[in-house]
Amino acid sequence: MDPLGAPSQFVDVDTLPSWGDSCQDELNSSDTTAEIFQEDTVRSPFLYNKDVNGKVVLWKGDVALLNCTAIVNTSNESLTDKNPVSESIFMLAGPDLKEDLQKLKGCRTGEAKLTKGFNLAARFIIHTVGPKYKSRYRTAAESSLYSCYRNVLQLAKEQSMSSVGFCVINSAKRGYPLEDATHIALRTVRRFLEIHGETIEKVVFAVSDLEEGTYQKLLPLYFPRSLKEENRSLPYLPADIGNAEGEPVVPERQIRISEKPGAPEDNQEEEDEGLGVDLSFIGSHAFARMEGDIDKQRKLILQGQLSEAALQKQHQRNYNRWLCQARSEDLSDIASLKALYQTGVDNCGRTVMVVVGRNIPVTLIDMDKALLYFIHVMDHIAVKEYVLVYFHTLTSEYNHLDSDFLKKLYDVVDVKYKRNLKAVYFVHPTFRSKVSTWFFTTFSVSGLKDKIHHVDSLHQLFSAISPEQIDFPPFVLEYDAREKDLSQERHFLQINVSVGDLSAVSSEPIFVCIENGPYYTSYPPSPDL
Repeated sequence: MDPLGAPSQFVDVDTLPSWGDSCQDELNSSDTTAEIFQEDTVRSPFLYNKDVNGKVVLWKGDVALLNCTAIVNTSNESLTDKNPVSESIFMLAGPDLKEDLQKLKGCRTGEAKLTKGFNLAARFIIHTVGPKYKSRYRTAAESSLYSCYRNVLQLAKEQSMSSVGFCVINSAKRGYPLEDATHIALRTVRRFLEIHGETIEKVVFAVSDLEEGTYQKLLPLYFPRSLKEENRSLPYLPADIGNAEGEPVVPERQIRISEKPGAPEDNQEEEDEGLGVDLSFIGSHAFARMEGDIDKQRKLILQGQLSEAALQKQHQRNYNRWLCQARSEDLSDIASLKALYQTGVDNCGRTVMVVVGRNIPVTLIDMDKALLYFIHVMDHIAVKEYVLVYFHTLTSEYNHLDSDFLKKLYDVVDVKYKRNLKAVYFVHPTFRSKVSTWFFTTFSVSGLKDKIHHVDSLHQLFSAISPEQIDFPPFVLEYDAREKDLSQERHFLQINVSVGDLSAVSSEPIFVCIENGPYYTSYPPSPDL
């Protein structure tokens, strides 16, 4: 009640019944069906879990009215979208929210950004941008929508939030099918609560009349309230139930490609993946296979009377200090460069991170802040397997990252970065950059050289990552198309020169056909030839 005695319009999430408390008859009947679950019975990948169900709430109402730690706002990239959810939040939060949003300088699809709640009952608002849905780019849309829910929950975990109120992130304006989107939302939340359930007490799904029926139908698949409901829901689960964290996985896209073609594949682990012969094969001679002195490296590690375990603890503490600083500092100026961002997944289902070299004005920015931004963005990405795509396209001397900075970054980041990095695709390299990369990976860092693949054209890159899975800077596409046209021109010029040489010794017309490379003439050449 407010001071005037009028009932408050806000709803306390602690007063709402959890999903586990609903359907008591179903729960009470579970004892009679428990005997059907013998040891050889196939169980659902989403097991009946009373504790997890107790953290989930399905509520029909306006998310802006929830009294919880944070609510979620769905918007567009400029955070100015006008949809029923955002309009209600803006109206109740007051004018200060618009001023705070301007400091964020937008939000990329799949990201999550935080502001205060101002006049709302919720302390914070987490803003995220759902993908625009097109059937031909379905996989990219699924990955982006997963990132929305995952990044919201990750942000809630980092800020020690006890409760989060979700709206339906896929707004009608963006055209995402409601049922498909609900599958992604529910399984992502379920997997997060399984792994990080101790960090959050309540997750509320705030739905409208149109959305309630879909959520009521699909919630039992991911949050069964009894053994009987678990068994009954199993046949209705979709083919793609995501990985251990709920991220979409498309089996037919998990193409395994050998990282070292031409090398023996006996005892080779399945994790060794790459582009193919044309990108990763360097050579078998001693110079091409040069490696650092492993014994010398170990000796250096053990210097200073510190054990390797002690050094690892010291390194972890150092990294945690960098991470805390990254989360507390304003890095919006670095983010506005759009030099590092998450896109889709590669053919093996691994997250793809893009680095745009041309967008890094090395001489004009604080490189320590750039390092902080890298850590801030990558910390939750690096917990699972990922790949980097570095566009070296049209970089100048003012964009080249100094080897000392790269060495510092490599030394600062946590071990998970190095362990889960599976490939670096170096797109449009120059001869100078190839030489620099070779020296850096041979003499400055260890364990990275075999992961780097030089890619001269986007066509080669597409054998590892589908084009719809990468958000390309326009100038990269233009440069690649121009280089392709120039290459074709050079090819035809060589043909014309050859035809001219033949015509000089024969007065008859000579027709030249191309078949797998060299030309041949339709008439037998002159005996003088």
